[in-house]
Amino acid sequence: MPHRRTVFVVSDRTGITAEMLGHSLLSQFEGLEFRRVTLPFIDSPEKAQQAAAQIRAASENDHERPIVFSSMVNEGIRSMLKLDCALNLDFFEAFIAPLERELGCASSHTVGKAHSVANFNEYNARIEAVNFSMAHDDGIKPRDLAEADIILVGVSRSGKTPTCLYMALQFGIKAANYPLIPEDLGEIKLPAALAPYRHKLFGLTIAPDRLAQIRTERKPNSKYASIDNCKFETAEVEAIFRREGVPYINTTSKSVEEISSTILHQAKLERKVF
Repeated sequence: MPHRRTVFVVSDRTGITAEMLGHSLLSQFEGLEFRRVTLPFIDSPEKAQQAAAQIRAASENDHERPIVFSSMVNEGIRSMLKLDCALNLDFFEAFIAPLERELGCASSHTVGKAHSVANFNEYNARIEAVNFSMAHDDGIKPRDLAEADIILVGVSRSGKTPTCLYMALQFGIKAANYPLIPEDLGEIKLPAALAPYRHKLFGLTIAPDRLAQIRTERKPNSKYASIDNCKFETAEVEAIFRREGVPYINTTSKSVEEISSTILHQAKLERKVF
């Protein structure tokens, strides 16, 4: 078995940029394996202390220094993560030379290595996840929900489909999409098809005025797009989430990247591809 090193990606936001940069750098070191841990939304001294504790623990468990890629704006928080027990790299420092010293081998300097299909298992996992999400869009195959890593629920046009596909493509997560339609509302409870999978559910909600705007672009002058109907649907769905204990986020002002990263973080899902 190839020797594995622990790699942390620490960010005060989603960590997606730091993840991609870290992947680009580590892909230059062939024959090595890395255990990757992403710590997004480290935006306070308290969270930085927790992240530092995880890094120290990895150092003690592995008996060697973890590698830490960070993208932190706040200097005070960033300084808390510069630990003697780890190799610390951020966007304002040189990367490749320190990695060569730490890993004990020269990088391959292969152009385009980061985006080549070097790991077919990861590539196949990514494609399988995308196919799964496409096949389970809008509750098409509810009988197969047991295979899902996570099931996104919410009103129509709240961002479920693009989020599922992004999570599949970027993280290899099998994400299903189950819309809550007017027939599901009124009783403040989950549809029967979802009840067995409560532990896999994650809700998306959206501001009614933004929802009405999105729906108007698709079906103008319809009850579906009316502000009153949008207010009703979002209120009912949020009531279901609260009653059934389904975690949820408001997608109104969030990008699909931030929505996806937040879901993985809150649901404690591990990415399957890097």
